[in-house]
This record gives sequence, C-alpha cells and structure tokens, in this order.
Amino acid sequence: MLKTAQTTLTAGVIELGVGHPSLEMLPLNEMREAAAHRFAQADPSFLQYGAEWGDGHLRRELAAFLARGYGLPVHESDLFISGGVSQALGLICEMFTRPGDTVIVEDPTYFLALDIFRDHDLNVVPAPLDDQGLRLDVLAELVARHRPRLVYTIPTHQNPTGTTLSAGRREDLVRLAQAHDFLVVADEVYHLLTYGAPPPPAFSAHVGTGQVLSLGSFSKILAPGTRLGWIHGHPERLDTLARNGVVASGGGFSPLGGGVIRSLLELGTLESYLAGLRRTFGERAGVLCRALDELRPLGVDFTRPGGGYFVWLTLPPGVQSAELLPVAVEEGVRFQPGNRFSPAGTQGAHARLCFAYYEPDELREGAARLGRALRRVLP
Repeated sequence: MLKTAQTTLTAGVIELGVGHPSLEMLPLNEMREAAAHRFAQADPSFLQYGAEWGDGHLRRELAAFLARGYGLPVHESDLFISGGVSQALGLICEMFTRPGDTVIVEDPTYFLALDIFRDHDLNVVPAPLDDQGLRLDVLAELVARHRPRLVYTIPTHQNPTGTTLSAGRREDLVRLAQAHDFLVVADEVYHLLTYGAPPPPAFSAHVGTGQVLSLGSFSKILAPGTRLGWIHGHPERLDTLARNGVVASGGGFSPLGGGVIRSLLELGTLESYLAGLRRTFGERAGVLCRALDELRPLGVDFTRPGGGYFVWLTLPPGVQSAELLPVAVEEGVRFQPGNRFSPAGTQGAHARLCFAYYEPDELREGAARLGRALRRVLP
C-alpha cells in the first residue's frame, strides 16, 4: 500500500498523541467548490510562477479575513504568504540568524520547531512558563545574558500546555524586543481556534514596531495538506524574506493552492468552515476533560483549554510519562511524553493529549484506557 499521509496509526490504539484533525473532518466539498470557482475565472495567472510575497489578491482577501478574526487593522502590504509555519520558521532562521546565534524558546514548546532551530545550528535556550504564559521576569535575565536574535513564543492556546500569554506580558515582551533588538516570532496558529474566553489581541497588533513577526497557518484552520500560511510583519522585514534564494528562484509559495484558498475567502466559505471547527473542537475538549476529571483521584491534574487542540496533563507524583507510555500502549492508548517538548528535559512529569482527531466516544475510551495504565504504574 502506497503511503499518502504523514501519520500512520496503529490498529486498536487510540492515538491521543496525533496533532491534527481526522480525514472525515477535512473540507473536501468546500475545496472542490473553491477549485471550481477558481478555474471558472478567465485568469490563469495562478498557474504561473507566483509573486515573491504571494498573490496580491489572496493577500488582500486574507487581510480582510484576519482583520475580522483579530479585531484589528490588517493590511495586505504587511502580509507574506509562506509554505506554512514550518517553512516560515526556516525562512526566518535563514534570513535573520547565523549559525551560533541564540533563540530563546518556551519550555515546553512545539517540539518540531526545536528541530528547525537545531537544523540552522542555533543555540536553543529555554525559558519557563506559568499559568499566564512565558515568564517575562526570567526572560529578561536570559535576554541580557544571551543576546538572542529570536524569541519564539506560541502565545495563544500554547502547544503543548494550552496556556495563553496575558495582555500585560505581551506588551512587556514587545518592549523588551525593542530595547534589546531581537525578533519576537509569534506562532499564532491557534488564535483563531478559540472557543472559550477571547484571548488578548494577537501579536499582529505589534508588527508596526518592526520587532514582531506573527505567523499563521491554513493547516490549522482549513486543512494540513494546503501547506500554506502567512507571515504578518513590517514590510522591511518581509522584503528581506523575499530576497531569499529559494523565493527568488521559484517565486511565491504554491500559487495554485493559494488560488483555491483565495476563492474560499471570496466565497465566505472559510469563515463558515472555521466556525464549525470551533464548535467541534470545543465539544471534544469538553468531552475529554470531563473524562479526565474521573482520573483526578489518581493524582492527575490539568487545566481545561479555551482553544487549540491539546490538554497538558500533570501526572501523579512519581510517575514519568516516558515510563507510562509503553504501559499505556499495552492498554490501547498513546500520548506524547512531556520531555519531547522540552529542550532542557524538564517536563517528564507531563503528557500531551490531543482531542482534535477522535469522536467523543473514542475520547472517553482513550481516557479510560489511560486510567487503567496509571493504575498499573501507581505504587
């Protein structure tokens, strides 16, 4: 059998470590209608090498979409179409850092971003979180000591913890960047997937300072296979990105895919689809959290997320997620162990669970299986 998707699931195992929606949730009909709309136009320019910053019509539609979603002004002149957040991070590293430079990251953080930074030979320095997000008091000390080129943050419904950076700390982070001349790289892919209390304004509000690049992705709000996203930043910063050799050689990223997304925006389809995602993920988060409440007598703890995909579980005292995982797989459930998200190996007492992929009954069963595994390892 030829493989077509990145994730391979194990039969009989509920894979709560998977960080994406199921095939059944993907917008096949919406994409089909948008493609028909795009190809029905008498303009084949989206089949040509694309403009380096991305198609201007797509950027204009995206600016209007983000202005409504973020509740603040967004201009197409401040938007750059990227090949998703992963490619955006690679591009930022290539154009704004050199080997040996320092990037400060949250501990814990998105584990695959760590691979991107290491691939560019950057010195990765961890900074701790609390229930309000990145601790700015510790970060200020780290900035003074390490003089970073980048500070990478996932400020809203953070992966993996689900925490959201408070409004005051966002302001403090921007001021710190201005004082020490580093770039805040804000991975805001979950900001539009809020189904609880509204978060503080996106870091997009601060791109005019020239110290902030706000990243977004259609992978989270539409379909992972689009492999398209955006960078919101000051035009001078975006112009630097456009001079990258890969961009100059091949033009903007996936004009064909961008043309289809442009039609989704013009037709208003993306907003209605996104509203459905919020309802579904909000329901699934509630189901999983209610099931996990049954495990609290065993000593687990967690905070119910207000958006995004994940629940960050604190395990009972003395239990390490790496040791629990093989027992959990024997019981028919899998999760991501905490230290996978930690550059310093400080998160072994935690586990990340994702509720995006499974239906409610499967989430309940997954939590029950996790409970059986915990009872086997507890003293």
